[in-house]
Amino acid sequence: MGKLAGKVALVTGASRGIGRAIAQILSEAGAQILVVHRDSAAGAEETLRGLSGKGHRVIQASVIDSDALRAAAASAAQIEGRLDILVNNAGTSKVVPHRDLEALDDELFDLVMCTNVRGAFAVVRAFQSLLAKDGEGLVVNISSLAARMANGSNVAYCASKAAMDNMTMSLARALAPEIRVMSVAPGLVDTEFTRGWSAEVRERMIADTPLGQLAGVNDVAEAVLAVATSLRMTTGAVIPVDGGRPLGTQKKVHT
Repeated sequence: MGKLAGKVALVTGASRGIGRAIAQILSEAGAQILVVHRDSAAGAEETLRGLSGKGHRVIQASVIDSDALRAAAASAAQIEGRLDILVNNAGTSKVVPHRDLEALDDELFDLVMCTNVRGAFAVVRAFQSLLAKDGEGLVVNISSLAARMANGSNVAYCASKAAMDNMTMSLARALAPEIRVMSVAPGLVDTEFTRGWSAEVRERMIADTPLGQLAGVNDVAEAVLAVATSLRMTTGAVIPVDGGRPLGTQKKVHT
């Protein structure tokens, strides 16, 4: 039996990419998965088909719709009767040059902050009682290296991930000891989003990473699994999955 046998895990933004990889690895460890998507039914069903084990299901809900989230929580309480792991992976962004302040209009700024920060909070709020039920709940917020380096797709995105990490600490303190709250912060990950970047940008970022490669979605998923199965005495912390990029160039300096 897997380490998460008998556990129920909910993953938002699970219709593709990092969210799908997280759902898959948690199912392989024995967890029953609630695959949450906003408007990607086909992708969510594809995720569902790739999961190990039985009892998984799809939930349609937007993280910025608190009523839909409360309805989803009521459904989980009635059907599964528990929730052990909540992964806040849903998020949004758009590439806007940091110096082009006019291009980052109010609508986009508000959408990024509302989705990435308020949305993550709203999911925790909706499922808090289920997570606390057995006294061993876990929330994992998928953050970003952008929170630390202030270098990401746009200024609002960087700010939203910094806010998420601070919220992780605040919630970890507020919800202990029944619920642990952690952040997993990837750097550059090989996903559909980053594949749309120019080869020059990707190569430069790889060159600035000591481990000399992009993270894969499974690297992020492995970090979430470790938080769920091994780091039982850790809460309010940020786990980086960035290849050491904050350290700078991969060129070795001998002293």
